[in-house]
Amino acid sequence: MKSIKKKIVITGGQGRFAQTLKHYTKLNIYYPNKKELNILSYKSIENYIKKIKPKYILHAAALSRPMNIHDKNIALSINLNIIGTANIVKACEKFKIKLIYFSTNYVYPGKKGNYRETDPLLPINSYAWSKLGGECSVKLYKNSLIVRLCMCEKPFIHKYAFSDIKTNFMFHEDFVKIIPKILNKKGILNVGGKIQTIYDFAKKSNPMVKKKSGKKVFPPNPSMNISKIKKFI
Repeated sequence: MKSIKKKIVITGGQGRFAQTLKHYTKLNIYYPNKKELNILSYKSIENYIKKIKPKYILHAAALSRPMNIHDKNIALSINLNIIGTANIVKACEKFKIKLIYFSTNYVYPGKKGNYRETDPLLPINSYAWSKLGGECSVKLYKNSLIVRLCMCEKPFIHKYAFSDIKTNFMFHEDFVKIIPKILNKKGILNVGGKIQTIYDFAKKSNPMVKKKSGKKVFPPNPSMNISKIKKFI
């Protein structure tokens, strides 16, 4: 496909997902570190764009773990996930770059599961609120795609997995395969795997994982309907 030769920049170029992307893809991707591209500095973003001249930006840079950091340090959460994203959007609009924003399935209420892209939103924690804040600025820019993701590293890295919480995790490697097929899509896409308990998903790659209840941490079912993305893959 033509897009393979076109330049792509991924923010958060030294992050967990970016490193997986670098290992598994043949796309023409640039992986700037924080000094090369600082999402908190519009000038930094602009300078890097002028230097590389990308066709696409994958906006993966974000504050995620630990989840409670978004309660303890809201300034950092706002700066990185909302203001940083807004800076990226403004730069993409100025230089007419296609933007793909990595959001989260946690923007959905998490009670009934199987949420479609058009369903009402009610973020389940402060992290998800910060990602929805990023979505708001991305949505103002028409040449964009919001990807609501449910993914993690392989193998499942935690000692415990919730046996009473359903979602649809997929591994980083699986999402990498999807990226070339959605580069030119616009709007909002749910992206994830099969709907199952987190424990059932985790034990396939980590047989030593132990069961744990997640009822006090998460609502029972923040899973997404992925019928729309299946049309492309």
